[in-house]
Formats: sequence, C-alpha cells, structure tokens
Amino acid sequence: MPEPSDQDPDRPSQSLDADRLDTLVGAVARDRDRTAFAALFRHFAPKILHYCLRLGADRSTAEELVQDVMLTVWLKAGSFDPAQATVGTWVFTIARNRRIDRLRKEMRPAPDPADPAMTPQSHATPEESAQLVQSSRHLQEAIGSLAANQSEVLRRSYFLEQTHEEIAEDTEMPLGTVKTRLRLALGHLKRSLGDKA
Repeated sequence: MPEPSDQDPDRPSQSLDADRLDTLVGAVARDRDRTAFAALFRHFAPKILHYCLRLGADRSTAEELVQDVMLTVWLKAGSFDPAQATVGTWVFTIARNRRIDRLRKEMRPAPDPADPAMTPQSHATPEESAQLVQSSRHLQEAIGSLAANQSEVLRRSYFLEQTHEEIAEDTEMPLGTVKTRLRLALGHLKRSLGDKA
C-alpha cells in the first residue's frame, strides 16, 4: 500500500507550514474552532482524496473516506501529539487506516442466509410445541371430514391463495356456489375445532 512520499506533490503544501497546521489543530481541539477546521479541510481534503484514489479506492469510496478522515480530525484533534508526528503524518495515518478498514469490510463475506446459525431459534417451550402439533393434527382431521367439494374450495382459497373468481373460473362453478361452499367449509371447521378446544 503506497504511502505518501516526501516528494509527493499532494502532501501538505508549504502554504500551511507545520507550525501553522499545529496551531489549527490546536484551535480545533481547544476551541472547536470551525474556521481553523475549514482551513484544515481545504488543505487536506483534496490530498486525502488523491491519496485514497492512488490506494485503489473508487471516487465514491475515496470521497467517503475524506469525510470520515476529516470527521476523525474534528473529533480527535485533542489526541494529536506534535511530539510524536506532524499533522500531515497524523492525518495520512488516519486515511491509511480508514482505507484498510474499508478493504477489510469489503472483503468480508456476505452472510449466508442458508447458514443454520442465521436461522432464528424457536423460543417455544416443549409444552407450546406439543400444543402446536396437536392443533395441527386437529385441523387436518377437520379438513379431512369436509365434503370433497368444500375441501377443494378451501384448499384452493387458503393453500393456493386463489381468489373466489379464480376458483370459479378454474372449477367452472358459479361464483355464488364457490362462496357458499367456502362459507360452509369454514363453519364446519369452526364447529369441529371448537369441539376440540
């Protein structure tokens, strides 16, 4: 991963010397000075953008990285120590680290929805699971006790999700007959399941 070199024309220009940059970072850290930050932004943003593009980021990603780096400068200006590095070194170190973070994030595999670890676990208690099984069995028995023509209409309506009109068209029954058979089927199920409750 290339590092900005001393000969790099995009390194902080001589127009803002090291002392001036130290002063601006200090003003941001001490006073949250927006004017000082604006000067830092004007000075570093184009250089960070070019640096990120050279590291292989596309333009959109590079622009996001500039925003991220400058936000970090705003938030962490108080942690800058001029005894350890120049402002330029500090800012470009942040840029390099943000780019590495972005690459790691991009290389992370997407979650596999088929992974069993991604499947939410049932929170049903054993008693609730047993009750559910028993209710399903009662429903199957009630459906099995329906007249064939009512069972067919019910299956098409609830399991195939057909509209009443679609059922009438497919079975060549009048629409009123479809509705009547469905109403009778539901009434029968309600009575049958009510008896089991």
